[in-house]
Amino acid sequence: MTFQPEPSADFRSNFWLTCIVIDPAIAGTDREKLRLAFEEANIESRPLWKPMHLQPVFAGCPAYVNGTSEKLFENGLCLPSGSNITDEGRERIADVLEKVFKLS
Repeated sequence: MTFQPEPSADFRSNFWLTCIVIDPAIAGTDREKLRLAFEEANIESRPLWKPMHLQPVFAGCPAYVNGTSEKLFENGLCLPSGSNITDEGRERIADVLEKVFKLS
């Protein structure tokens, strides 16, 4: 599981949206299994946004792709985030992550 890196030491994220990317070959689990574990714990998470060229409205339109957006969509998950998450909420999220990755 990897988090998106800070662009440089000159910037700090406001963590408005916290996303992870899971490599199933390394993690032993995948994005959907993790999403379902969050759902079971009544914690909302969602896949990264579907690439525009895969949206039905853009079917048949020219697209210049190299596979990166598809891989991010397949393996990326948006975690609950925001300025109002409590310490208890963060602990619940961490508990699910720990449980899923220990079982992998």
